[in-house]
Amino acid sequence: MSTPPTDAALVAAARSGSDAAFARIVDRYQGPIRTFLRRLGPYTSDADDLAQETFLTGWTELRGLREPARLKSWLFSIAWRKAKGEARTMARNRQRDHDWQEIRPDCETPETERAIALHQALAQLPPDQRAAVSLCLGEGWTHADAAGVLDMPLGTVKSHVLRGRTRLVEILGVDS
Repeated sequence: MSTPPTDAALVAAARSGSDAAFARIVDRYQGPIRTFLRRLGPYTSDADDLAQETFLTGWTELRGLREPARLKSWLFSIAWRKAKGEARTMARNRQRDHDWQEIRPDCETPETERAIALHQALAQLPPDQRAAVSLCLGEGWTHADAAGVLDMPLGTVKSHVLRGRTRLVEILGVDS
């Protein structure tokens, strides 16, 4: 059984013109990036488009990637910048009914109710805090890796995660 190619190897192959290598990069990271973008809240309906734009930008700027081994962080950084740009262009006020219709399941179960409650609670956090919480708590990233992706000081990310977790516990009414 062979081991999958490293990110650095895929980047090198893609830079050499291998469409198949870039397709493997997309296959490897499209799910996590879409999940990250969906967790950011108000632009959930645009997550698939933003993910596509992330990979388009990644393809066109691949030669500028200085550290191919940090491909994952680089792609998440692009996704974060795309999401922030999209947020600036969207209308400031979105009704909760609209959010409800986007995530409303056909059949409600306690799990979907919890997911809806978490989604609504995350939407109440400021965008920077929501992104830090999504990466560190939702994706299991280290504070340092999230700081690199979000282009924030490490201490700021730690504060965002701590305050975001505290606020989510308060909103959801759960014991920490």
